[in-house]
Amino acid sequence: MFGLPTTATAPFCPSEVRGSVRVPTDAPTWQRWLRIAGPGLLVAVGYMDPGNWATDIEAGSRFGSALLWVVLASSLAAMLLQTLSLRLGLVSGMDLARACRARYGPRVNGALWIMAELSIVATDVAEVLGTALALHLLFGVTLVAGVGLTALDTVIVLGLKGQGFRQIEAIVLGLIATIGACFLVQLALVGPDWPAVAAGFAPGPLVAHDPQALTLAVGILGATVMPHNLYLHSSIVQTRRVADTPADLADAVRLSSWDAVISLTLALGVNAAILVLAATAFNGNGLREVADIEQAHRLLEGVVGSAAAPLLFGVALLASGQSSTLTGTIAGQVIMEGFLQLKIPCWQRRLATRALALVPAWLGLLWFGEGGVGKLLVASQVVLSLQLPFAIWPLLRLTGDRKVMGAFATPAWMAAAAWALLALIVLANTALLADLAGWLG
Repeated sequence: MFGLPTTATAPFCPSEVRGSVRVPTDAPTWQRWLRIAGPGLLVAVGYMDPGNWATDIEAGSRFGSALLWVVLASSLAAMLLQTLSLRLGLVSGMDLARACRARYGPRVNGALWIMAELSIVATDVAEVLGTALALHLLFGVTLVAGVGLTALDTVIVLGLKGQGFRQIEAIVLGLIATIGACFLVQLALVGPDWPAVAAGFAPGPLVAHDPQALTLAVGILGATVMPHNLYLHSSIVQTRRVADTPADLADAVRLSSWDAVISLTLALGVNAAILVLAATAFNGNGLREVADIEQAHRLLEGVVGSAAAPLLFGVALLASGQSSTLTGTIAGQVIMEGFLQLKIPCWQRRLATRALALVPAWLGLLWFGEGGVGKLLVASQVVLSLQLPFAIWPLLRLTGDRKVMGAFATPAWMAAAAWALLALIVLANTALLADLAGWLG
């Protein structure tokens, strides 16, 4: 089902590495999980990319820890959807893009492909802006020049040619560890009110009474659940080669689900840490109008009393942008190969995607000025949220179809939760569009 192992010189694109990691059937559970684990990490970085930072910072500065439960709820929604995605990949042997191509006609597939590509470009715009902002904060590079420098990250993709998926997963794990360590130190420096943090994870009535809180809650949801990750996860789980027996397949689905849940829990920790940092450093000091990343970086040293805080903040932002770059490249390759059956080298795919992202990033900076990065990041998340239903709908239809999934078709309770989530996201998009209209006005 999963193809042959890759050779030592194979590029790291998913189509070239299917079945490259063998999962033994007779090993202890913990050893099987270690062989299965990894794809969840590549997916998790998409949930802590620079696009998430702006909404978390503004939510923390305005409302303290009160919206932490929204971060938790959004992460749980992501876990549900990613679990469905990995089930599709493992059971059917097709990623979401290939499965859509097999199920739908040319017009529907063309529309789904365009929507998926838009989500890749929107994600890359956030990565461009986040990386450019990190270079600006750390080295004083102008944002316009920083956007130009991000084009050089194609060299990173070229440098990874010939590396297997385990090496890529190790690099991403290192970047996630860097982000997590930076925020742990920052939290230690600011000293959060931990009882208030714990209380923030309990749903409260704030979003029902405060339109601004509702808008931010919708923004957090839109920034957390990423459409391209659904295509990505259904492909990269196929780098694990498992036996085709129902028992072994069920074991692979179970262990891969744990991989996804654990990895996305790490992403939840990072997003919660950003919000808690803003709640403690800004809201706790009466600074309730901090609404963008650069402003947060500028104020950190003054409120924390340590030059290390803004430095760590910048390092984490740079690591976030670079880790998302790797997974965005792979997701773009999956989408192109699946919908169009078109294979090009990964570095060419990276170059094309980055070129498409540079144009709106530059135009946005010229239009809004260097102080408009926060608005551009929020706009990129609006685009992502609008694309999300076009990835979720076919995913739910495919994973619920016994002709595709057999005995692994989505259980009734999980299907009900997923369809309810889709309805909520559609409502959230409506609120986002209304908010965007007000913002532009």
